[in-house]
Amino acid sequence: MSIEQDVLPLDMAIERPAPRRVGVEEFRTPLPGPTRYTVMDSPVGELTLFGDGEALGGVSTPAKDGAPRPVPEDWVSDPAPFREAVRQLNAYFAGELTTFDLPLAPAGTPWQLRVWAGLTTIPYGETSSYGQLAEELGRPTASRAVGMANGRNPISIIVPCHRVIGADGTLTGYAGGLERKKFFLALEARTAAAHR
Repeated sequence: MSIEQDVLPLDMAIERPAPRRVGVEEFRTPLPGPTRYTVMDSPVGELTLFGDGEALGGVSTPAKDGAPRPVPEDWVSDPAPFREAVRQLNAYFAGELTTFDLPLAPAGTPWQLRVWAGLTTIPYGETSSYGQLAEELGRPTASRAVGMANGRNPISIIVPCHRVIGADGTLTGYAGGLERKKFFLALEARTAAAHR
């Protein structure tokens, strides 16, 4: 499928879970044991989902050149733990879901976890700047540190780092490439506008 493809069925009912503020305490600590993973097709290329078998630890988009990201040799291919995540991601791409409800276990520093939790509070269809997020985290001068943590977010799409833009409204870097960031923002803007 093409990234430019319009994936929004305008006549579909949108699933709208109640908005909630996610705190770091809602992130689980990854369980010991092998990392499990699965791969799913999406409008932006193959996504690799990985985690500990009970909680999602990451969603990787393809590299900027479209190449799939390599999977470490010690990871175990196991689609079963990811069925609900795949269902919710497919609903997101179809314009039917605006809020994910999944157990998440990203591995990061305490600061990164705070930033990633902050990302989950940016409403669907809206954007924030690094400075705004730093302000909300109580560290108004930490916009660069927010940007660095944002760039290391392992759970793309679900923890919406794509909703962070420059203070002047320009799109800034995205690990999966700016075309994918534009795609996510356009999808969310169309979906939000169609259901107002």
